[in-house]
Amino acid sequence: MERASVDLVALGEPMVEFNQTRGSRNQYLQGFGGDTSNCVIAVARLGWRTAYITRLGSDAFGRMFLDLWQREGVDSQGVGIDADARTGVYFVTHAAAGHEFSYLRAGSAASRMRPADLPLDLVRASKVLHVSGISQAISGCACDTAFAAIEAAREAGTKISYDPNLRLKLWTLARARAVIVGTIPLCDWFLPSLEEAQQLSGVHEPQAILDWCHARGAPVVALKMGAEGVWVSTATMRQHLPGHRMACMDTTGAGDCFDGAFTARLIAGDTPLAAARYANAAAALKTLGYGAVAPLPRDHEVKAFLARTPA
Repeated sequence: MERASVDLVALGEPMVEFNQTRGSRNQYLQGFGGDTSNCVIAVARLGWRTAYITRLGSDAFGRMFLDLWQREGVDSQGVGIDADARTGVYFVTHAAAGHEFSYLRAGSAASRMRPADLPLDLVRASKVLHVSGISQAISGCACDTAFAAIEAAREAGTKISYDPNLRLKLWTLARARAVIVGTIPLCDWFLPSLEEAQQLSGVHEPQAILDWCHARGAPVVALKMGAEGVWVSTATMRQHLPGHRMACMDTTGAGDCFDGAFTARLIAGDTPLAAARYANAAAALKTLGYGAVAPLPRDHEVKAFLARTPA
């Protein structure tokens, strides 16, 4: 494979999604999720060349993912099949306090990834590697695999996009903090949400959180604030972009959409601030539909939204 034949490769765990429809306690829409899979599909929909690294069960759900990635134009050459494990599943329920996730993922095929399984040529042939804290939390061997991919990417000059995506159902805060803090100086773009950054850092104000991130080695930080927008910070610039007021149906995967759109625009040569402005709009549009994948926008939709929205 020639160098930079892929714009972005992501590594992690895909999961089949069952999303509760509003107004019904018993009806669920079947969709697709998994934070890094959502991100790579978001990038593909925006017109970039993508690939995914994971393991799937030899089951119907695994075949559904292979079909999904083919439809979305995501290269699946880095996907392995595990005949002795299953593809993960999660459920999304909605209440006044927001959405809640329930997982059936213990012992999933993706959690059995090992460094020896890595298609290192694919990692080295990509402009960007995207990983997340979930990729590291699902098992010890998956964590080792994520670090091995990061090491190969750094050696090849591949940029690294990192979302800590803290899930305390998967690991303790102490272990999560140790692994995530150890990963921050290895990445080029650090993409936390406000809530998880507060838990990791122990501070609460956005400015203090950004200082904490940079002190731990993050060169570029996009601090996602949900409906309140995003803070973008580098060594020489710091700015808040307000959120867009939308008729929100489901925020599942909005942060993953932001990650993909932000990374895509950085690949295109945008500044971090311009990339964040585009990604902020893309994530807002994603909330107009149910599920993590189905509502992910196309490039022309994001640009049309930005054209009619005050800067």
